[in-house]
Amino acid sequence: MKLVVHNEMCSGCRACEVVCALRNLGEVNPKKAALRITGQFPRPGRYSVTVCDQCGICAEVCPVQAISFTDGHYRIDEELCTGCGLCVEECPQGVMRVHRDRSAPIKCVLCGDCIRYCPRNAITDADEEVAAHKAVTAPPARS
Repeated sequence: MKLVVHNEMCSGCRACEVVCALRNLGEVNPKKAALRITGQFPRPGRYSVTVCDQCGICAEVCPVQAISFTDGHYRIDEELCTGCGLCVEECPQGVMRVHRDRSAPIKCVLCGDCIRYCPRNAITDADEEVAAHKAVTAPPARS
């Protein structure tokens, strides 16, 4: 899965943030989401969605190798994580978060709920879009 953002579609409802925190941490708390919605004020009604692109920089800079690539995404091993925050500081997207009641940073695990629950399709899966395009543009099968 590869997350793709369509900022022009975002209404700022933050449903993606809520469902992310609920799915991954069991809490309805957008401050614990692994993506960010930012208002582009003073331009009313304009928002930016920032998601993890799974670049792996977080894993590269982790001094205790607590972040590893598993099942197509980077995951934090909370048992190994020391909470130093270096991965959060070095995240080029700025989407890894530290929350005061968590010992390890919050990071996207590509669960896909942000895609499923976005009412305006502001976040999509590039892999599904490519597959759908291929299915539509494929020549008909010969009999």
